[in-house]
Amino acid sequence: MTYVSDDTDPSGAPANGERASSRRALGCAFEIVETLVLTLLIYLVIHNFVAQPFEVQQSSMLPTIVEGEYILIDKLSVRFDGYHYGDVIVFSPPSGSGLADDGIPFIKRIIGMPGDTVSLENGRVFVTRPGESPVRIEEPYAMKTEDGTTAPTDCPRPDCPLEWIVGEDEYFVLGDNRPSSQDSRVFGPIDQELILGRAWLRYFPLERIGLIERPEYPTLTAGDGG
Repeated sequence: MTYVSDDTDPSGAPANGERASSRRALGCAFEIVETLVLTLLIYLVIHNFVAQPFEVQQSSMLPTIVEGEYILIDKLSVRFDGYHYGDVIVFSPPSGSGLADDGIPFIKRIIGMPGDTVSLENGRVFVTRPGESPVRIEEPYAMKTEDGTTAPTDCPRPDCPLEWIVGEDEYFVLGDNRPSSQDSRVFGPIDQELILGRAWLRYFPLERIGLIERPEYPTLTAGDGG
């Protein structure tokens, strides 16, 4: 927007220098405010509907994502493509879990989709899709023990049910660092409304920059319905 100062007063005489300078300053101020408002609106649109920066403040996704790394949350593509097995997502902990008081979002991996039954047996994860038989999923991304084997997926609670039915618009999530993760084993499947988006890109530190890939699960041959 461009403002042109009026060089004459009502009588037709040239405006004095002080009045012209004042109007030019006012015009510049309006342009600055306009630019700031537009910039804020663009930021809010991008932040709420396209992508959001996020600092990881937990170690539950080791070794895939390290505490202190910065990632971009994809909020756009999930509106059209939905979520899938293996997606790493950022979400708000359920309010009844006792883990939402500090307001820090969680970051975990989707293991169970709506309608699935997720069960634990001998430290391994099994997924049963509707109308199908249970299948054990392979998880090469999960934390390894000192001898190089995959750390067992045990329940951290003494009253763990060891089996969960994932409801409509819900997802069962686990951290890759199974021995040190508060996830659906503690608070059950999460509602889709709690999900902020999918972890898409690690942009800091620079030596670890790159896309956060979604793994494949060959045993879940029927697809994920996302």
